Amino acid sequence: MIHTLFETPSAYHPSDAEMAAPVPPVQAVLFDFSNTIFQMIDLEPWLRRVGAACDRLAVLDEPGAVAEISDELRAAFRLPSVVALQEGRDLSREQHRRAMWGWWEQVDFLRGAQEAAYRELTAPDAWVPYPDTEPVLRALCERGLRVGIVSDFAWDLRTHLAHQGLDALIDTCVISYEQGREKPDPQLFLKACADLGADPRATLMVGDNPVRDGGATACGLRTYILPAEHRTGERGLAEVLRLVT
Repeated sequence: MIHTLFETPSAYHPSDAEMAAPVPPVQAVLFDFSNTIFQMIDLEPWLRRVGAACDRLAVLDEPGAVAEISDELRAAFRLPSVVALQEGRDLSREQHRRAMWGWWEQVDFLRGAQEAAYRELTAPDAWVPYPDTEPVLRALCERGLRVGIVSDFAWDLRTHLAHQGLDALIDTCVISYEQGREKPDPQLFLKACADLGADPRATLMVGDNPVRDGGATACGLRTYILPAEHRTGERGLAEVLRLVT
């Protein structure tokens, strides 16, 4: 047994032979969903959908209205009561709805329109892939790699994959609300690897959160963390293809 002065906390225990051998090539790739391969539609189109459903469109046509609502949303999200509601929000649909209701009721435009707002948040076409999502997913499949999603999400994100015609490129989805766990819980990553029949040490996790997605390293996965930018163009996913060669 090898011992080191500075131990790294981990949920896996490779053998001495495995630690001395070359790092295994990547056999499978896991992706975070939100802000990694998909993003929500822009704020204004979403607000307009809500406004159309609640007869509030005229409000959005006033000068500076969208910017003002955006500022209100940001300010409300920092309120201690709202912050507290976000803790563990993706563990269940019910917790997520409570978190959104508590946030939106602090915003004049959304107060009383929470049901419509939530419906438009979860609509199949409310989340869209980045321009480089499909090419990269398709290239991974063509190379024979297994592909999965590990996401903190409070509803079935497969509806968004199917709407965009990308569901056939994903072999498994491990979603927090279905598992009652949130990243960086190792069991989420390990379940995805088991679903794919992949060795965690031969699996790459791609995400945008160094704590949640980077937690995959604790169970043996390699991790690639994207900058947490609100991209309007390609996400930078092509780099993943270089990492798996």
